[in-house]
Amino acid sequence: MGLETILVIAMFAAFMLMLLLGFPVAWSLAGIGLVFAMVASILIEHFEADLWFTWNGTIGVLDARLYGVVANELMVALPLFIFMGIMLDRSGIAEKLMHSLVRVLGPLRGGYAITVVIVGLLLAASTGIVGASVVLLGMLSLGPMMQAKYNKSLAVGTACSVGTLGILVPPSIMLVLMADRLGTPDASVGKLFMGALIPGMMLGAMYILYILIASFIKKDLAPAPENREPLTLRALLDVFLAVVPPMALIIAVLGSIFFGIATTTEASAVGAFGALLMALISKRLDLTVLKESLYQTSRTTAFIFGIFIGATVFAAVLRGLGGDDVIRDAITGLPFGTTGVLITVLFITFLLGFFLDWVEITLIVLPLVAPVVFSLGVEPVWFAVMFAICLQTSFLTPPVGFSLFYIKGVCPPGITTRDIYLGVLPFIALQLLGLILVFWFEPLATWLPNEVYGNR
Repeated sequence: MGLETILVIAMFAAFMLMLLLGFPVAWSLAGIGLVFAMVASILIEHFEADLWFTWNGTIGVLDARLYGVVANELMVALPLFIFMGIMLDRSGIAEKLMHSLVRVLGPLRGGYAITVVIVGLLLAASTGIVGASVVLLGMLSLGPMMQAKYNKSLAVGTACSVGTLGILVPPSIMLVLMADRLGTPDASVGKLFMGALIPGMMLGAMYILYILIASFIKKDLAPAPENREPLTLRALLDVFLAVVPPMALIIAVLGSIFFGIATTTEASAVGAFGALLMALISKRLDLTVLKESLYQTSRTTAFIFGIFIGATVFAAVLRGLGGDDVIRDAITGLPFGTTGVLITVLFITFLLGFFLDWVEITLIVLPLVAPVVFSLGVEPVWFAVMFAICLQTSFLTPPVGFSLFYIKGVCPPGITTRDIYLGVLPFIALQLLGLILVFWFEPLATWLPNEVYGNR
């Protein structure tokens, strides 16, 4: 084992140790990068170590690299999409949609849980903010489902898991970051949005199918309502009126990207303006709401960019130490073919999701493994979508499953942490089943981008 390999492994080990000790991710990444840069310089200068690392060639060009991060036009879409999601959360659209759908689906066994899935899908396609979706769905649905004597695990598992669809279903801030990190026209934001659309909708359909089958097999999971209200034309009209605003926003944002009317950044501005307009029409917009939305947007954006800058320092030093070669040799040296290598990368990504957030995995791991995988002839959009599904599971897998913490904060009394863990297990299994389906049927991720973009 060469000195470069030892230093690369030590960098990752030090990063994991800092996380376990509770240090902030951004400072840990940047700090470890600078420390190992100094260690490499000392080894070269005083011990004549055989390393390709140079201080000027790595740290000396960091200012240009960091400027490139903050000056990237694509990154302007991040705060705008975040603002769109937060403003939609404040507009009251989800509450109106939830109440309208319950009147239609209420008579169906498991109807309230299915309503949560449908509302969650619309939120995912119009907000993309997992924390806001999980909290909102939990606040709107858990109390009524408990009153309807739903099984605790099914109720909390549905609300928690459906909220994570926002990170996969476009417009997704994760897909924007992934497109930037991949840095290839074959995996542009528009193509990733298109590629993730069918798998995201498929996962929502699988959730609904699971709820229907489980409720039919085990009657006490979701008891049929005792007082069934008759379905009326007024109830159907209310659902239509509740669905139209978010659907119009989704079509405006995604349609403008898919049909080449606007760039991703321009479409995000359309979405932000549309969300602001919807909040105004629903009479939920005032100076306090606007101030709080801007504050949350700035805070979330600063958090992401802080990790972005830290990851840039970490990655620059890692590459300076030959990390790319170490990882390439480790992956290509596996005694498998291309399929085996791909399964191994996805499996490691799934395991990393137990300990790392999607932001760290996207910014650190993805740029290291993607070039190696692409060199084996793997289709970029297909790989990126499977990688994204793996990252979606990271919201539900303990101990760092953020959706578990989000839902715990809004759970009614009587729902325990055990109920939450048991509730999300079937949905983690469904996500992995969805990953397997996309793995075996590549057109699920590639057909739509190819139809829309062709060879562009």
